[in-house]
Amino acid sequence: MGFFNSLKAKAAEQIKAKLIEELGMGGDDDNNNEGHTMTKEEFEATKPDELRKDIRMISGCADHQTSADVSNVSSFQLPDPAGRAGGALTSTLLKVLYADEQKTDEDLSFTEVMERLRGHLKGRYSQIPQLSSMNPIDVETKFDLVPDSATGTRRAVMIGINYIGDNPGELSGCHNDVLNMKKYIMDVHGFEEDNIVVLMDDGEHTEPTHHNIMNAYKKVIADAEDGDAIFLHYSGHGTKLRDDDFGEEKDGYDEALCPRDFASAGMIRDDDLYDILVKGCPDGVHMVSLMDCCHSGSIMDLPYIFKGDGSQTEMILDPDMNIDAFIEQITGKLVEFIKAKMAAGF
Repeated sequence: MGFFNSLKAKAAEQIKAKLIEELGMGGDDDNNNEGHTMTKEEFEATKPDELRKDIRMISGCADHQTSADVSNVSSFQLPDPAGRAGGALTSTLLKVLYADEQKTDEDLSFTEVMERLRGHLKGRYSQIPQLSSMNPIDVETKFDLVPDSATGTRRAVMIGINYIGDNPGELSGCHNDVLNMKKYIMDVHGFEEDNIVVLMDDGEHTEPTHHNIMNAYKKVIADAEDGDAIFLHYSGHGTKLRDDDFGEEKDGYDEALCPRDFASAGMIRDDDLYDILVKGCPDGVHMVSLMDCCHSGSIMDLPYIFKGDGSQTEMILDPDMNIDAFIEQITGKLVEFIKAKMAAGF
């Protein structure tokens, strides 16, 4: 995990104990809620407003998994594909979504999309796609990259990195992923060319360097207004790095994206993505991120997860998340959060 576990459990408990003591709650085991696992209902009833943004992510695999490259996408039956190769997640998702578009009398739910993703991947690839979000989604409702409520400008940042010339490490399908997905969001969801930023290492588009990727993310957030929709697509290498904060990641690692110049400029860590894209996202903006890379399950550090392997019937709070550490580090409002829990009787 990334941001959620950026504090050790022991340190987080010490912080919580001190705050509880300041609130006059010390010595009461019931109020300390030792060993209590917060439910979704409790979290939603008491979380600060800063954590109610409309942000979702589809990732190609869990944090511990790798994501596959497809050498020939012809079996995915995409309309006019940009090339033969592609990422497994992007190609499979497009196959599912285009098929859904052809059935005008039927709308797929989030559950059906995730199950069909896994169904197409199963047998050839071990990766399990995941849906995560800031708020709990009713996974039986209609799936859509852009909801009907998003009536403003539709903006996109799309990044495809093939790492041309790298040996080992060169990929073949990431440019095609971006071009295929770009065609889909323009044809089906009405995104306009002027509002789509493409970064690819093809010599024609903006180079996907660390600096350029971060600037593109910052700009799309700065330009966004209430009612807008943002679509983020990344196809390239993902990796895991030793936590660089204070050695406090629960598993000892950050998830990270690999920009084209990663060898000299470094990786883009999950904490960076959270600070720019999640914390910075304006209220009233709908954001969906598609991460087609290895180790991407929690790369945007969103609290709710739904795995596309048939093991869940609803979204759940990530069991590895430390709620109190999460609240304090994101909003600095842990005292208010604890007071709200007390007032709500939790």
